[in-house]
Amino acid sequence: MELSEAMRSTGTCRYFSDEYVSDEVLYQAFDNARFGPQGGNRQPVRWVAVRDAETKKRLAELYLPYWEGYYAAVIEGSKAVGAVPKTVESANNFAHNLADVPVMIVVCAESEGLHPTDHELGRLSVVGGASIYPTVQNLTLALREQGVATALTTLLCAEEPAVKELLNIPDGYITAAHIAVGYPRDGFPRKLTRTPVEQIAFLDRFDTPMFA
Repeated sequence: MELSEAMRSTGTCRYFSDEYVSDEVLYQAFDNARFGPQGGNRQPVRWVAVRDAETKKRLAELYLPYWEGYYAAVIEGSKAVGAVPKTVESANNFAHNLADVPVMIVVCAESEGLHPTDHELGRLSVVGGASIYPTVQNLTLALREQGVATALTTLLCAEEPAVKELLNIPDGYITAAHIAVGYPRDGFPRKLTRTPVEQIAFLDRFDTPMFA
């Protein structure tokens, strides 16, 4: 598969088949994902692949209240998400069927391997994620290459203490994301809608479009 094709078709999958995702497929994906760039080659990312039905059920139970609150805010109009109703409803279906996804991957990161240089700026600190999320994106692309779909969510990170206890994640590690993994029930998207390059790329100054 061409890299550009993989990047243009690795959308969020919310409907999975019940086809088994083998250890071999996951190994290949983890093997490729680990080459993602990170600060100082500290390699802070660790993966917990959850197959056990009861453990997935518990993760889903922890997830659902956060989704329900978010969903209610979207429906009542107090939360603007910029998503079409069909997308919101598919996300609602995903939340209520999360326990049934073939594999849930919990993304962990070693705290000492992160270097957030923006934590004193008086705004949301995000820089530490630069040593995590490129590797996560590598994983989604490596799975896409093998015909496996993903859905990345961070809602469950709010329940980090409970997730760490459930999965025996040691002190010194944080949870950074949760990825639903499985073969897509309805195939991969043929066309993803994204903002045109002309509206997101600038030259020298933020108010100077790079491409007319």
